[in-house]
Amino acid sequence: MSKSISAKQTRFGSVFPVDPDALDRSLHAAVARFTAGLSPIALSQAWWDWAAHLAASPGHRAELMASAAMKTAAVLSGTAAGGYADKARADVRFDDEAWRNWPFSFWAAAHKAQEEWWAEAVSGLRGQSADHEKVNAFAVRQLLDMASPSNFMASNPEVQRQTVRESGQNLLRGAVHFQEDLRQLRSGEPAPELAGFVVGETLATTPGDVVFRNDLIELIRYAPTTDKVHPEPVLLIPAWIMKYYILDLSPHNSLVRYLVGQGHTVYCISWRDPGADDRDLGMDDYIEQGVMAALDAVGRDRPETRIHATGYCLGGTLLSIAAAAMGRDGDDRLASVSLLAAQADFTEAGELSLFINDSQLALLEDMMWKAGVLKAEQMAGTFQLLKSNDLIWSRMLRDYMMGERSEPNDLMAWNADTTRMPYRMHSEYLRQLYLNNDLAEGRLNVGGKPVSLSDVRVPIFAVGTERDHVAPWKSAYKIQALTDTEVTFVLASGGHNGGIVSEPGHPYRHFRIRTTPDHAAFASADAWVDQAEQHEGSWWTAWADWLGQHSLTPINAPKPKLDTLCAAPGSYVLQD
Repeated sequence: MSKSISAKQTRFGSVFPVDPDALDRSLHAAVARFTAGLSPIALSQAWWDWAAHLAASPGHRAELMASAAMKTAAVLSGTAAGGYADKARADVRFDDEAWRNWPFSFWAAAHKAQEEWWAEAVSGLRGQSADHEKVNAFAVRQLLDMASPSNFMASNPEVQRQTVRESGQNLLRGAVHFQEDLRQLRSGEPAPELAGFVVGETLATTPGDVVFRNDLIELIRYAPTTDKVHPEPVLLIPAWIMKYYILDLSPHNSLVRYLVGQGHTVYCISWRDPGADDRDLGMDDYIEQGVMAALDAVGRDRPETRIHATGYCLGGTLLSIAAAAMGRDGDDRLASVSLLAAQADFTEAGELSLFINDSQLALLEDMMWKAGVLKAEQMAGTFQLLKSNDLIWSRMLRDYMMGERSEPNDLMAWNADTTRMPYRMHSEYLRQLYLNNDLAEGRLNVGGKPVSLSDVRVPIFAVGTERDHVAPWKSAYKIQALTDTEVTFVLASGGHNGGIVSEPGHPYRHFRIRTTPDHAAFASADAWVDQAEQHEGSWWTAWADWLGQHSLTPINAPKPKLDTLCAAPGSYVLQD
């Protein structure tokens, strides 16, 4: 064998001219590029589980055949049997009056009947894994959404009407839109319509100063704009997979600007976008160099005061872990903990959990293995599938067939400003929390010792949102069962991002709120909804009141101790 060829001794004692593990990982990473990061093995396991049990269940098959015959007869006869016409009217895809006319009404009703039949077909099989049943239901729903008559010009009366009205100009505009999107996808550049949203100019404009920086974070300080200020500062911890300025979007919907206007000194972590050299950064690094380093810096800037720590999304999960470790170690620097759309128990983590299994995680790890990071666009397809009707098919209909473009907004600009995830941290997070649920079950170690959320002794303010597909509100609600302290839980209208960026004056907003005292008996999520009081408007005002109630008497603004390194928004948020 040539000396220029590296060899690896395998467990069988034979010598390979290449690293077998590297060969496998490279192959898996190549496959992932064609599957949008989804594991075909995981999907096939679910399908075979269903197919094998269906083959062994003649009674169930007969039941399905009878159901198909009844649904077909109901649709063909056009009668009220099955209610498929009414179900089509309730579907936003078919709510235009043009869908009431034949043959479009027939196609819409047939599609709803088909959805119902397939839901029956993949469920209720004795012996089929519950997880596989959910995966199969999800996969079937994706295929049916793709085949919806609303997605094709030949079967969509709205597109046909628009095409006649505009003599086909809508299709020409749609072709231009498609070319623009394809060019933007290839180049990786922001969409042209988002060019007016610039960080530091139109986004993230609240005046502030970077007062601390290490290899992982910049800490931005925002001074209150009131004469009297609350002694306890607020520390905001966003998710490490997003740019921090979702909490400081435009002036009218900036949570940071709102808080300083309520007399709070606000500190916010801005995470550095990791590169290949950061592949070995793990969860302990993000806790020590992120959350704890920020708490230390705030303590130096505002000594002898406690801190209202607030975490959003994965930042809230990270804060939960840090707060548990602090409680375990007798660290009493926290005045309260606020968790915004954050999970600590992942047993009901929504449809995103369908993509978290050993096969899927192995594929993700192989995707990250060579580059050392996972780019956001490599997982974008998975998140789009969670809301495929809204994020894929309705957009294709609107942009490419109707020839329309959505009005750009600041949230769209932020969503397009993606970040990367380091190999080790992302793997640890998914395996230890999503897959194994180690935090909720007391197996997660911080600093070499296990942590328990029961050690969090400070009051908690937790927010879930009604239409959250990333952190379902019933999952966020489980913080009530994991802690033995006062918990004020809020259920806000909106989704994972829009429900949190929900400023006062935002139309059509409402929320439910209820406080559970410490040592109180646990109530289920459904029971909580029945007992919680509903309010119109933004939950921000309720949170501001809650922070005030858990703060000392306002004082004159103290002089900060830390020098300014640079002006906000800092340098880390501008990294590509």
